[in-house]
Amino acid sequence: MTEQFDNQNASLEAETTPVQEEIVPVADEAVMEDALDADAVMAARDLDRVRKTQRVMKIISTALIYVFLIFVAIVIIFPFYWMLISSVKSLEEYRLSVPTLFPKRILLSNYVEAFNTANLGRLFLNTMYVGIVSTIASLVITVLSAFAFARLEFKGRDALFGVLLATMMIPGELFTITNYQTVFYFGWMNTFTVLIVPFLVSVFYIYLLKQNFMQIPNELYLAAKVDGTTDLKYLWKVMIPLSFPTLISITILKMMGAWNSYVWPNLVTSSDEYRLITNGLRNAFVESTGDVNIPIQMAAVAMVSAPLFLVFIFLRKYIMKGVSRSGIKG
Repeated sequence: MTEQFDNQNASLEAETTPVQEEIVPVADEAVMEDALDADAVMAARDLDRVRKTQRVMKIISTALIYVFLIFVAIVIIFPFYWMLISSVKSLEEYRLSVPTLFPKRILLSNYVEAFNTANLGRLFLNTMYVGIVSTIASLVITVLSAFAFARLEFKGRDALFGVLLATMMIPGELFTITNYQTVFYFGWMNTFTVLIVPFLVSVFYIYLLKQNFMQIPNELYLAAKVDGTTDLKYLWKVMIPLSFPTLISITILKMMGAWNSYVWPNLVTSSDEYRLITNGLRNAFVESTGDVNIPIQMAAVAMVSAPLFLVFIFLRKYIMKGVSRSGIKG
């Protein structure tokens, strides 16, 4: 009986042992799954915390950028605002010890008085004439020069272009004395010629347009030459239309340069018949006592600045597009 009982116990142990071996791995897998779930939860929480921190930092950085931009905008706009409010003030209000940020009484008659006192009609006509003529002549010279340096093959082309680029490093003020001696020798003083001719050639405009021409594939030029197309016809039919944004930019910049010119017109013209806007306003508002009527002068400056402001507002995209298309090829 004892042997039979021992055999039964042994058989029971043999049957239960594999079951225990199967239960233990299942328990380990459950513990591992719980641990993995806890790690995943912690990782998700850490990721969410990082994202929240990044979101907060992005909001703070964006707010700081906008605060800085608003501050810079106020600094830039305030002089124009001061010019406008000063242009409609009375002289007594302008001379107050404590300046007013808004006029107590708006005097639009200052603009009428400024227009008549400074003879702005004649100054506008003179400036427009000089600007239009100099811009057209400068465009012709710039287009032909840029085409020659970009497409024509001649001896010393690169060396000549390098010399022209080197002149861009010389300040323009150094040419004032030699230009003055030249125009005085030619007898051009107090004429429109002296305001137009000395600044017809601009190395910067030639370089800008030449770089734009270099972006046009040379195969088009060779194919046109095979078909018997002349250089001028190819320039007019192909290169100018493809470079039209850059030509618009050059036109705008040249007109703005003629409009803002001050030192040279003031040096070579002493007659009111040939004065431009910039130097024509210099002494137009000096009273008999020697004081300057600032509100009237501000009204004149506002009228003179308005065309340039409108040009920048409506044509700024052409300026940016033309300059960006010039590239760096070549």
